[in-house]
Parts: sequence; structure tokens; C-alpha cells
Amino acid sequence: MDWIYEAWPWYVAGPVIALVMILLLVFGKSFGFSSNLRTVCSIMGAGKVSEFFRFDWKKQVWNLVFLLGAIIGGYVVNQYMTIEGAVNLNPKTVEKLSSFGFENIGESYLPDAIFGVEALSAWQTWVFLIVGGIFVGFGARYAGGCTSGHAISGLSNLQLPSLIAVIGFFIGGLAMTHVFLPLFFN
Repeated sequence: MDWIYEAWPWYVAGPVIALVMILLLVFGKSFGFSSNLRTVCSIMGAGKVSEFFRFDWKKQVWNLVFLLGAIIGGYVVNQYMTIEGAVNLNPKTVEKLSSFGFENIGESYLPDAIFGVEALSAWQTWVFLIVGGIFVGFGARYAGGCTSGHAISGLSNLQLPSLIAVIGFFIGGLAMTHVFLPLFFN
């Protein structure tokens, strides 16, 4: 049963993702998680405040079930299928993150310095959460979807706006990694 603790190889994961995409296309659905936020806000009555949230959210219940499955699946994998121990990171990554003051880099999948409760005492964490949340929310709305929706669903449908959005996501990730992260932690 050791295979259960290993990452699926591309030749298994890729066809599974393709199968999910084919099923979504057959049933006239599109993949993406940011639409769940709109659905939840609509359920909670945000349609009284904004026209954007006035729609028949009951047609999106399938996506909420998908979201719930992803949350439950993430919990199951974290609790029961994750190997304890070191993560095989590039030595340059470990060196760079260590220079920012992070300790024990690569020793676990969810390091406490980033994901632990004590990380909430650092002002940098709050800046990242608030500013990052605003950028992600604005970006997902402005781009008409999130990274998963554009990168998986949009690109598989050969949509040019999705290609442009994915290029923008990569540029943003590179800027965060090489410009903003060093500014905050140097």
C-alpha cells in the first residue's frame, strides 16, 4: 500500500483530469472554484446589494458539492495519506527561504512558520492575507474566473482569454516570488 502515499504520475493524473473535463463538457458545465464564492454570496442574500449576485444559484449546487468534495478530499489526504518527513525541495529554494528567516524548510508539507497559528502573529502574514485576498478576488472577477477555471477548463476549450489569463497568473506568481516576497522578508 505504499503507492497510496506517492504522487500520481502525470500519465495517470493527466487522463483523470481530461476525463473530468470531458464529463463536464458533456453535461454543459465548466470547471472553476471562484464561481463558488459568487454562489455562496448569492445564497447569503448578496443579491439585495449587487446585481452581480442576482442569479439562480440552485443551478450551481453541483459546483458546491464539488467544492465540498475537494475540502473533504484535502482533509483525508492530509490526515491519512501524507508521509511525514522531509519534502524534496531544490537546495536553492531552501537556501533562499532560509535567508528570509523561515526555519526548518522542507521538513514537512505544511510548515508551521507559514501555516501554523503562530504565523498569524506576524504583520507580514496579515498583509499577505488581506492584500493577497483582495488581489485574488479582484483578479478572479476581472479575468472572469480563477486559475483552475482558466488553466484547466478554459485552455482545454482553446479559449484565447484563458491563455492570456494563465500567462498573467504566471507573471504574477513570478513577481510575487522574485520581487514582493524578498521585499517583505529581507
